[in-house]
Amino acid sequence: MGCRWCMGVFAFAIGFGFAGAITSARSQVVDLGKYPDIAGRWGRSEVYQWARGEKPPLTPEYQAVYQSNSVDRATGGHGTDIMYRCFPPGMPRQMHVYAPMEIVITPKTTYVLIDHIHDDRRIYTDGRDWPEEEVEPLFSGHSIGKWVDEDGDGKYDVLEVETRFIKGPRTLDGLLPTHKDNQSIVKERIYLDKSNPDILHDEITLIDHAYTRPWTVLKNYPRYKRPEPIWWSEEVCAENNAHVSVGKEDYYLSSDGYLMPVRKGQAPPDLRYFKRSGN
Repeated sequence: MGCRWCMGVFAFAIGFGFAGAITSARSQVVDLGKYPDIAGRWGRSEVYQWARGEKPPLTPEYQAVYQSNSVDRATGGHGTDIMYRCFPPGMPRQMHVYAPMEIVITPKTTYVLIDHIHDDRRIYTDGRDWPEEEVEPLFSGHSIGKWVDEDGDGKYDVLEVETRFIKGPRTLDGLLPTHKDNQSIVKERIYLDKSNPDILHDEITLIDHAYTRPWTVLKNYPRYKRPEPIWWSEEVCAENNAHVSVGKEDYYLSSDGYLMPVRKGQAPPDLRYFKRSGN
C-alpha cells in the first residue's frame, strides 16, 4: 500500500521550500531607482600619475625610496614595483582602472569588476563593522561601504568606502611607494558628476605611514557611449610575459627564447646549480 502521508509531507515540504524561496528572492530585490545610474562600461581615469601637478607628501625616508625607484627605472629596472611580474597592483593603484570597469549593485554588496590582474572588488554595504579577529590581507584589501543620500531627495548620491588589510608590497603608480608596514587605509567617495552623468568620480584618500599626512586624489572615469557594452577582453598577465626573475635580478626573455639583460652592464644569472659542459 502506498504511503499517502509520506506524499503529503513531501508536498508540504515542496510548498514550504517554494514559499521560502519566494521570500528569500523578495528579500534580495533591490530598488534600483534609489541608486545612481552607474551601469555600463567605465574607462581609465585621465589622471595616470598620482602626483600630477602636486608634490607627494612623502616622509624623508620614503622620498629617498621614491628617488631610488626613479633612478632604477631610468636604467631599465623596476625599483620596488612588482606588477611587471604579474602581481596585482593592489589598492589604491588598481583604481587607475587598467581595464574597463563595471559596477554591479546588489542589496548587501557592491561589486567593482575590472578584468585586470585580480582587480575585482567586493564592497560590503550590509552595515557590518570591522571584524575583531585577525584578517588575511589581500592586495585589494577588504572594503566596507555605505550608500549616502546627501541632498535628502530619497536617492543615493555617494558610495563611501573604507579599505583596510591591504597586502604588500605595493606602489601607487609604479614609482611612489607605500610603507613596508602595510598598514595603509584607503577612503573613497564614489559619485556621478552632477553636470555630466557620463563621468564617474572617485575621490581617493590614502592614509599611509610613508606620507606625512592623508593624501587625496580625484580620479575621473568616462562612460563608454555604447548603450549595450561588450565585454570581450580577457587579460592573462602570465601569457607572453617576457620578464624573468632569477635570484635578486630581473632579466628579459628575447623573442628567440634567450635571457637578455634589462640594463647596461648587468651581470649574467648565477649558474651554481648547472654543470658547465666539459667539467
